[in-house]
Formats: sequence, C-alpha cells, structure tokens
Amino acid sequence: MSDRLLLGVDVGTGSARAGLFDTRGKLHGLGVEPFQTWREGADFVEQSSSDIWRACGQAVRQALAEASAAPERVLGIGFDATCSHVALGEGDRPVSVSTSGDAARNVIVWMDHRATDQARRINATAHEVLRYVGGVISPEMETPKLLWLAEQLPQAFSRAARFLDLPDFLSYRATGDDTRSLCTTVCKWTYLGHDGEGGRWSDDYFRRVGLGALVDEGYSRIGTRVRPMGERVGTLTETAARELGLVAGTPVAVSIIDAHAGGLGLLGATLDGVAPTAATLDQRVALIGGTSTCLMAVSAEPRFVPGVWGPYFSAMVPGMWLTEGGQSATGALLDFTLRAHARGEQLSRDAIANGTSVYALLNEGLAVLARERGAALPAELTRGVHVLPDHHGNRSPRADPTLRGMVSGLSLDDSVDELAIVYMATVQAVAHGTRHILDALRAQGYPTTTLLACGGDTKNPLFLREHADVTGCRIVLPAEPEAVLLGSAMLGAVASGDQATVVDAMGAMSRAGSVIEPAGGAVRAYHDAKHAVFLRMHEDQLAYRGMMAKATE
Repeated sequence: MSDRLLLGVDVGTGSARAGLFDTRGKLHGLGVEPFQTWREGADFVEQSSSDIWRACGQAVRQALAEASAAPERVLGIGFDATCSHVALGEGDRPVSVSTSGDAARNVIVWMDHRATDQARRINATAHEVLRYVGGVISPEMETPKLLWLAEQLPQAFSRAARFLDLPDFLSYRATGDDTRSLCTTVCKWTYLGHDGEGGRWSDDYFRRVGLGALVDEGYSRIGTRVRPMGERVGTLTETAARELGLVAGTPVAVSIIDAHAGGLGLLGATLDGVAPTAATLDQRVALIGGTSTCLMAVSAEPRFVPGVWGPYFSAMVPGMWLTEGGQSATGALLDFTLRAHARGEQLSRDAIANGTSVYALLNEGLAVLARERGAALPAELTRGVHVLPDHHGNRSPRADPTLRGMVSGLSLDDSVDELAIVYMATVQAVAHGTRHILDALRAQGYPTTTLLACGGDTKNPLFLREHADVTGCRIVLPAEPEAVLLGSAMLGAVASGDQATVVDAMGAMSRAGSVIEPAGGAVRAYHDAKHAVFLRMHEDQLAYRGMMAKATE
C-alpha cells in the first residue's frame, strides 16, 4: 500500500509545503520552501505567483527526496493555498497589482486590507448576496479587491485576462484548465453555490457594487466553470511536470483554500469510537491556527451567524453548509508582540543559543514565575494585564476591520519576565476571541463541544491549554500533525480514483491523536472574569472613538 503515494501541496502565507502520504494518511515525505513577500505599510501585502510556483517545485522535490520516492509513485495531487488574489495577463504573464508597478508583484495577499473603503461601500448596498458572507463583506475577500483594482489601477484591471484565487491559480498552472473551485468562489468571490444546479454569479450584485464590466464579459475573467473540490480538473502538463519534478499525466484535483483543507484533514476522525455523521458533525469545530486562525463548522442546513462568514454550500464537506469564523492575526500577533518588546531580540538570541524556540523559553519562564509568585493558577499571572487582539481588525464576529488592539496593565518593567506575562495575556486574548466566535455559533444552533485543531499555533502547549480552559471545549489533535497537507492529499485521492468521494477520503485517511481536556472550577471562574474584561475592552474602544468624534465635530 505504501508504494502508492498521494501528494498534497499547501501554499501558506510565507512558504510552500509539499507532503507525500500513503493511502491510509501516513506522511512519508515533507518539503518546505519560502517565497518572497512585499509589505507597504500595514495594509498592502503582495507576492509573486511565479515565485510561489517556483517554491512549490522545490518543496515537491524535497518531499520526494525525503520519502525516497520516484515521481511515478504519485497517484494524484491536491493543491491548497491562502485565499490571495492573482492577476494574469495575456499569455499568463503577471499583471502588477502594486502601486509600485513591479510586474512581479501580481498577488494581493489574503491579509491585505487596501480595499477597506471598497468593502465599506459594498456593505452599504445591503445586497442579498451579503447574507452568505455573514452579512458583512471583508476587505480580505475578492470583490472588494477587484473594485480597488478597477478604481485605483484601472489599466492593470483592464489588462488582466484572468483574476484567480491562489488555489485556482495552482491547479490552472498545473493543468492548463481554468476550472474554478466551489470552495474559493463561494467563500471569497460571492458565488452562490446553493442556487440552481452548480450555482451562479449574481448579475445584480456585481452591477450594484460597480463591477458590471465582469457581468458584460460573461464572467470570463473570474470563472465560467465552477466545480467541487476533489473532482479531477485535469492532469499535469509536460511543462508543469518538469517544473514540479513529477510525471506528466498525473491526475490533479479541483483545489481548496488552505484552512478548508485543514478542515478536511481534521473533521473525519473517529472520536470515542464513533465515526462522524451529518447528524453529529455540527458538534465539532475545526480550528486551523497559523498566521491567522480559522474556525470551520458544518451543518446539514444553513445557519446564518451575524458577523461570521457563510453559510457556504458544499464549500468544504460536500452537501453540507459551512460556517467560517476567524481572527485575522493570531500567530502574527504573537510574533509582533515579541518583536515589539525591548527584550524580544535578546530572547530570540537566547533561543538560538539554546537550540529552542522563543515560545518554549517563554513557556518555561512562565512556569518558574508561577512557582516563584505562588500563583494558585498559572493563568493568574495575567490578572492585571488584558489584551484586545484586534490589531489587524476583527474578522468575526464583530466583522469590523477598523477595530484596533488594546493592552491594559503595562508598567515600566521591560524585563523578560514581564514580556512573558504580556505574551501569556496575548495568547489568552486570542483564546477569548475564539470563545467569542464559538458563542456566536452556539447562539445559532451549533452545539459545539469539541475543537479539532492543527496548524503552527497548535504546536505551542500554552496555546492549547489556554484555548481548552477559556472555551470549555476539549481539544483533539490529529494523529497526523500535517492535517492541512493531508486534506489536500485527500483531494488527490479522489481525483485519482483511489477514493470515491471526499467524505470517503476523510474517513479513510484521518485519525485522532492526543486530547486536551478543559479545566473547570477556579480556572473557569478566572476566565469568565477575563472574558467579561475582553468584551468590555471593545465597548471602551467604541466609547473612546465616540468621545474623540465629538471633539472634532
């Protein structure tokens, strides 16, 4: 069975990764290759599709080498990526999306918030389509970015022959087939996947928001053929096979967004001896934690959760409705917290010298501090320090990109110990953001009791412990930590015919690992108080805005 391998390729925010799995979901080879990102201030973040594709080829070769596998052993390929926006011109040449005019910079990264004003104006239309994005469209989605390009870089908008979500770019580059994914188009482009057979675009929506040119063109630049994930989109071309180090003719699946691939890699696991069914899946939420955090919940019927993206039909698990919550900066916020502190650079040097990570050093320091200060609960170290983690806006459930982060309780102490406490308070704040989203889901009928978690953040024991204690949910880790890559490989299994359906692949290839149970009692009471502060900080921020608005009237 191990002679047959399935390839998952995952393009994250800063690197491409490739994983080779056998048909039971065991990882045999892993490759990672970084690519370049350009940042212009806080809101402009750009990449190069050519550089991303180069990185994919390097990662695949590394995975093959680690697995000691010949390319002929690869049965099928699945691609996932961040929901970034790619512009290609005639001959598939890059079209710059940058005010710099640099042609290489043809990708607006998912976290880019340049289109905040365009999103605000789209939301002001209160169009019916917006019901299916939680009632409020985000500047991280693609129609605000299209409108920004049309208004701010009209020549680039006109020259582009194709606008693609990054996962669709990867499958297009691999096969030459411009089929779009039901996942990307429904979740990020306002495609109505539930309407009619195969779904449709809304002519009225695009005309109303100022993108009527796309309607007049018959949507030729944003997708005329939309298909479900895992279906075979085509096979590797000779050129793509050379670039990736694989064999021409290898089946390629319709692609998926990276967080959604993680959902596939997590939600199919058997828990407590019971395999998931449509009736019980809504008790589980997949948490994919990295630069940002995504929370993925599915249900048999649509559930409209204000401020939370969706409901999206068949955008992750076929035949089920997806609700997608999230926080725009989580791992990125922790990194920022360390970089911005006076002792951050020193701590980084100490971590390198000790062959460990800064987070491991901080976690060790917190355990020592708790003992030295006689803290009955380690979490109590943050009793006087509180964080509102909206430094990059609030994705959900407040759906307000203009919100900003807040820290209460700072002193003139700039020691590593004080950094450790601020770091812990930030981890807790992220967990309280997760609790806030889960409360919104529960209010609309999701009886969530379990978080199935993967991603870089979940390699941090403090992140896991605080999430369990703050949310009151048990956290289940996958037996295969590379659950996002596994989810993509599942699509390759379906495209190759090794598995009949995505649901079959989920059941055959995913397994549960260790479990973190939430603490109750005093820990729960402590975090209930912290959560009240978390909610109050938002109210205070709005009060400050109101006070300043009056001062400038």
